[in-house]
Amino acid sequence: MEFLETITELSHEFGTADYVKAGGGNTSCKTPETLWVKPSGTTLAGLAPTTFVAMERAVLSQLYAAKASVEPAAREELVKNMMAAAVRPETPGRASVEAPLHDSISARYVVHTHPASVNGLTCSVGGRAATMRLFPDALWVPYVDPGYTLCMVVRKAIQAYKASHGVEPTLMFLESHGIFVAGNTAAEIRMTYARVMDALKKTYVALGIAPKPCLGASPSAAQLAGWRQVLSAALGEEAASVVASGRFEVGCGPISPDHIVYAKSYAFDGVLTVDNLRDFAAARGYAPRVIVTENAVLGVGANEKTARLALELALDGAGVKQFARAFGGLQYLSDVARGFIENWEVESYRAKQAG
Repeated sequence: MEFLETITELSHEFGTADYVKAGGGNTSCKTPETLWVKPSGTTLAGLAPTTFVAMERAVLSQLYAAKASVEPAAREELVKNMMAAAVRPETPGRASVEAPLHDSISARYVVHTHPASVNGLTCSVGGRAATMRLFPDALWVPYVDPGYTLCMVVRKAIQAYKASHGVEPTLMFLESHGIFVAGNTAAEIRMTYARVMDALKKTYVALGIAPKPCLGASPSAAQLAGWRQVLSAALGEEAASVVASGRFEVGCGPISPDHIVYAKSYAFDGVLTVDNLRDFAAARGYAPRVIVTENAVLGVGANEKTARLALELALDGAGVKQFARAFGGLQYLSDVARGFIENWEVESYRAKQAG
């Protein structure tokens, strides 16, 4: 099918490091009967026409009328089961948690990504006002928990936008989350993304904001060996792998769902001792994935891939923080929002798939 080839091509185009990290972002295409969406935990760059999960839209639509519990765990279990029931047997797999949101958009193609330059806008204090100024045709969605809750909020927002404008939005910015672009052709998707990225680039250049965070010199092999010894003694298998970068300005809290999933909400930034690391883990409820030392930033994990993803997302978060200065500075997620992501089974599954 030609449209599956097209969405695969778009997935590869917008699955580069400029647009997403790790297993972030998702894409879809649809007919009136079927939604094809990226599987959870996979990468956009690795998709093929045969790897998309096909879902019966008539079955999936039952989710929108379901009486979901206000208790998060029960609600998400219901949603997971209803989504699984909509998956066609010839494409076994677990659909992206954002599948109902993709289904709620009428356009044939949808591409959702998290570029640092875009999240400098969506994760900033003045993001909404700046979006209305730079992209007056866009729909801005205030932060809500991803998954079912987000889908239902966006469905209502799209309906309100259509009632006001006569058409659905092709461009949506989700606060502290990322960007959704919709179109009936690949050209429409590319044109909207180009407009957004160009406008943001011009804004940052005009304000003298560098496109990448400044990195210090890499630490010595001897320093790294010493840190590994302390981390291993304090965290055991949770620090089986350690990767290092020169120091950069790490975020000071939970920036977005993807940053929480791969790098955790908070980095360890203190004197690197066994007692301090254990105290951090006891206080936060998890071993740190990102360590800030006097002259380096470390990614830590049970394996090399997990450690590298932690460092990659920490660096991405530094970029978001840098870009957010253009719009009043970085706005971290609330403790309630952070807690939902940290305890969400869906994100735990996605992290396991990526790691």
